[in-house]
Amino acid sequence: MTHDWQFDVPTAGSKRLPPDARYMEALSSQGYGFEVAIADLVDNSIDAGAKDVVIHFLRDGDQLVSLLVVDDGKGMDEAALDIAMTVGGRRDYAADALGMFGTGLKSASLSHASAVTVVSTTKRTRTAGRRWVMERAVSSFDCDIVEPEYAQKLIDRYDSGRPIEWQGTVVRWDGVKDFPKHGGGGQTDRYLHRTINKLGLHLGLHLHRFLAREDFNITIAVEDVRTGTIYMNFGVEPLNPFGYPVPGHPEYPRKFTASLPSVGAVTLDAHVWTPKSNLDEYKAVGSGMERQGFYFYRNNRLVQAGGWNNFRQPEQHLSLARVAVNLPDRPGDAFRLTVKKAGVEASPEFTSALEEASTPAGDVFLDYLNAAEGVYRDARKRSGTTRKPVLPPGEGLDPAVRETIEDELPTIPHEEPIALRWQRLDNELFFDVDRDDRTIVLNQHYRTAILGGRSGGANDAPLLKSLMYVLLHQVFEKEYSGSREKDNLQLWQSILVSAARAELDRVADDG
Repeated sequence: MTHDWQFDVPTAGSKRLPPDARYMEALSSQGYGFEVAIADLVDNSIDAGAKDVVIHFLRDGDQLVSLLVVDDGKGMDEAALDIAMTVGGRRDYAADALGMFGTGLKSASLSHASAVTVVSTTKRTRTAGRRWVMERAVSSFDCDIVEPEYAQKLIDRYDSGRPIEWQGTVVRWDGVKDFPKHGGGGQTDRYLHRTINKLGLHLGLHLHRFLAREDFNITIAVEDVRTGTIYMNFGVEPLNPFGYPVPGHPEYPRKFTASLPSVGAVTLDAHVWTPKSNLDEYKAVGSGMERQGFYFYRNNRLVQAGGWNNFRQPEQHLSLARVAVNLPDRPGDAFRLTVKKAGVEASPEFTSALEEASTPAGDVFLDYLNAAEGVYRDARKRSGTTRKPVLPPGEGLDPAVRETIEDELPTIPHEEPIALRWQRLDNELFFDVDRDDRTIVLNQHYRTAILGGRSGGANDAPLLKSLMYVLLHQVFEKEYSGSREKDNLQLWQSILVSAARAELDRVADDG
């Protein structure tokens, strides 16, 4: 008896089935973060040979209106521009190119803007422009041709070395979803401060090898289109995740070699960071649990910052361990890069090879992990104190504060974190302890006074919430509260209610 399902499926010809126009909508739902999307555009600038890239926020008074990424790369003629604006447009990528799939410009842009315009000029061709408008893109694949006069006007805005002189490209986002809808009350300034800080850190980290060169610069600027006032104008600094002044272990960094049958030898450049570092190069990547592990590079571009890729679980005592890995030119199925270039999927072949990875002297990769762990533990011992593990902080507390707590205190593994949230309570209470949901509840009635009239958010009032976590985390680590602890809770409740009411009176007097 034969089983036909075991053999190749026979076919009878083929039929062309082009994608529905709604594919554009799916393309714009790739989950691009804002910083990741901008980095994708800068990758295109680097591939075009740009020496200077300007990320330009345009505002009209309190309202943000557009975001532009401008470069002095080789530019594109109309044929190249059509390919660039075609979804999955076919072009030959250089061996050292950062682009891969032909979708980054469109998906990164339309994930965050209702329209994207690309205008470009070369030394030998006239300025040309194309524009995708999301509202129409989801019903057809018709891409607008930008009026040549406007295209030239946009290029001229950035000529005379700002940065375009003879050639270059401008990518313009309109209808940016993240921009504040109403810029009054300082919302725009707060948004710009927060966003530009995160953007600078992200670009500085992921493109640090390029920024370390003398002939490549990224500038972030903010301009008021009505007055021409420049609010910000600064260069992005490289943040080398291996840029410690002194290594944490005298025998590191060391190079290990992992042999993968499908791609050959892969070098693991293993580092141990200096304990208790406050440098941005160390702290720019998430928490201590997130920043440990592998740092994968593709053509000198950091595409994954931290993580063990199923080799092992992150642990606090490995927070000083970082391993630089340059991906092979032809990674095959051993390493798969996500479309957003924000992570690497490593095959079981890689994780198995790590078990046998070694130095020329015969030291194995496990020796490195033990060394990194030993440096962390010795630093704790030298501090003169052994801190008791605590339940980790969770939602409601600013990520930077959570990171500091997790750096300073060992956390109890495999436990739900303590969340903090605002909720309506009796006005005689400032806080409540919800053991079942593992949540510190703060009285919504006092929120406006605590925030000084500012609008709140999920991670607002970081100072107050940090103090509440420090006061109350031990309550959740016990099954019940004893008489002394109950008395302390009542004491804190009385003092905090009194202080909160004093804040309310100040707000009323100021009003």
